[in-house]
Amino acid sequence: MSDKKCKYIFVTGGVLSGVGKGITAASIGAILKAKGYKVTMQKCDPYLNVDAGLLNPVEHGECFVTHDGVETDLDLGHYERFLDFETSKYSITLSGSIYKELIERERAGGFHGKTVQLVPHFTGLVCEKIEKASVDSDIHIVEIGGTVGDYEGLPFVEAIRLFANKVGRKNCLYVSVVYVPFIHTSNELKTKPAQNALKDLRGFGIIPDVVCVRTEKPCGREICEKIAAFSGISSDAVVNLPDIQSVYDVPFNVLKSGVLAILNDFVGDDRGPDMSRWKEFSRRRALKYKKTVRIGLVAKYVGNDDTYMCVTEALKAAAAWDKVNLDLVWVNAEEVEKNIDLLRGLDGIVVPGGFGARGVEGKTKAAEYALKNNIPYLGLCLGLQVACIAAARRGGVKDANSEEFGASEKDGNNVIYIMEEQKGKESTGGTMRLGDYRAVLKSGSKVAEIYKKAMKSGEYIYGTKVLGDGDVEVVERHRHRYEVNQKFLPAISAGGVLVSGLSPDGKLVEFVEAPEYKFFVATQAHPEFKSRPLHPHPLFREFVKMAEA
Repeated sequence: MSDKKCKYIFVTGGVLSGVGKGITAASIGAILKAKGYKVTMQKCDPYLNVDAGLLNPVEHGECFVTHDGVETDLDLGHYERFLDFETSKYSITLSGSIYKELIERERAGGFHGKTVQLVPHFTGLVCEKIEKASVDSDIHIVEIGGTVGDYEGLPFVEAIRLFANKVGRKNCLYVSVVYVPFIHTSNELKTKPAQNALKDLRGFGIIPDVVCVRTEKPCGREICEKIAAFSGISSDAVVNLPDIQSVYDVPFNVLKSGVLAILNDFVGDDRGPDMSRWKEFSRRRALKYKKTVRIGLVAKYVGNDDTYMCVTEALKAAAAWDKVNLDLVWVNAEEVEKNIDLLRGLDGIVVPGGFGARGVEGKTKAAEYALKNNIPYLGLCLGLQVACIAAARRGGVKDANSEEFGASEKDGNNVIYIMEEQKGKESTGGTMRLGDYRAVLKSGSKVAEIYKKAMKSGEYIYGTKVLGDGDVEVVERHRHRYEVNQKFLPAISAGGVLVSGLSPDGKLVEFVEAPEYKFFVATQAHPEFKSRPLHPHPLFREFVKMAEA
């Protein structure tokens, strides 16, 4: 750690999971950042997975990727959007990774024959991870995943209790988010589950400084006072955070709740936060505009809104700042294979990333449909690959496909092929091209002009710079294993799609576009990971603008 004294906020949850700990923690962080502090965030998750790379997105939501190439929980995406900072490998700590490191250390003789135990070894390593993640921060916020009382989460709760002994209790603020259900048959709110959750937390040695009571609708002050009375907590520290339409309004709910006074006392600073940019964004999102853009998200993981969280949030932010209503249409890629008419009436088409053959033909047909009908198209990761497959088919390679889905060099149709160093790793985690990589965009290309415009306006920088020959260098995050086979570029070009961005060494295709079309752009990267509600990614902004035109 640096010499500067960092303060820590620990956020736990009670009653049930999915109660909103991540959004609450991120909202507190946004307020403190608006007060002028350098705020960082971290999640400690009790899953025995080493990372989130192999988790099913339908069950767990999207896999987010940090700039240094770690596959993480989607909550880190919330952290980046709310605080506009870049998370790292230190921002996520899973039980599996802790056990793995402890076992590897033990096998290497690192414990000198001592018995390895949850306390102090597991808890001590968690404390180390928290300290590393908080380097150079004024305030570091740690969310503990799961629910207090879960067996697998107990070592983390013990770790954050012990952490206060290390840095001083006055430098730690404990926040508990609990749920109070409404029983419709008796027409009343029931506080007993919240009381029990707080009793459990107290039994583990932590008395929270703030209790956030989550309810479907605003509740009377008596509910908070009842929880305080039966939990041994000051009533001023128990606040209500009811459900609201947009998560981006939660910081304002937190401000209205009275938490600001507690935060001010904790940091010793009565300055009010400058939330003007947030207020403007919230105002724009709430307005109803004359124009509406109908965007189709052609996806294979449907049925869970969290599976493409960063993509949908990037679209929402772009629409808000462009002053148009967003009508987001979820289109099952498998259904598109059978019925192309599902795409009719759309103003724009987005094809996001994904793995496996299911639904890919539908995604390819969506790209073909966009090319045929000059409909704005934005391809992300796999969205670039199917765009190249669609273009190659139009350019004469009738059975063009990807090695991931059965194409081969022998058959001469492997428009997308696997990187040499990735062969044999197709079903393993953490082995893809992950994290930030640079790309060089050709001078005069549509994508180069989009990034240059955003850079000049100050809306988006993140490593973008103009090179001496007029080319533009950008930095975007990646999560993939397959690449465009450049021997098929003539066929792809004949199909109307040109390469507009390459890796600095020229070996990998990073961006393609159809220059004669209204907007047909695809990237091997995941620009949605760097889009922010207050600074939407320029590719999404231009896509929405062209869909509106």
